Amino acid sequence: MLLALSLMTDTYPRELARVLEIPLFSVQKALASLERDGLVASRMLGRTRQYGLNARYPASRELREYLERLAGREFELRRKVGALPRRV
Repeated sequence: MLLALSLMTDTYPRELARVLEIPLFSVQKALASLERDGLVASRMLGRTRQYGLNARYPASRELREYLERLAGREFELRRKVGALPRRV
């Protein structure tokens, strides 16, 4: 989940569920847990909550570097994220 979030920057739970091919409920539970732990931050955009990695997390730089190294090996995930329509 964190790897997908790092590749997608800010995203919606439904979009994340579609890319990871897991149930929306599972994504919502995982995001809530990650947000409680401080790894993920959310913000409201209208009536929709958008999620991304928390830049204020104490080890956020190290986490991003680690996730970037992992992302280099996840070709299928990168392909799926790359196929998403770009939001402006």
